[in-house]
Amino acid sequence: MATKITVNNNGSLKIEGEFEIVDKNGDKYDLAGREVVGICRCGLSANKPFCDGSHKGNFDHEAIAFALPPKKA
Repeated sequence: MATKITVNNNGSLKIEGEFEIVDKNGDKYDLAGREVVGICRCGLSANKPFCDGSHKGNFDHEAIAFALPPKKA
């Protein structure tokens, strides 16, 4: 399955499919076989970069797709 990232309303980024997550040094996080994870967008998670649900009632964003402006040359 191709990697799919879903921007959830008022919450995390849901990543599913085949992927790996690495830190700034290129070291892989041990995902313990998970094929779906939530990545924190609110900054409140005690388990960053992963979502722990701390955003509930503290983060407001309606996820509606839009087109980015053209890339700069």
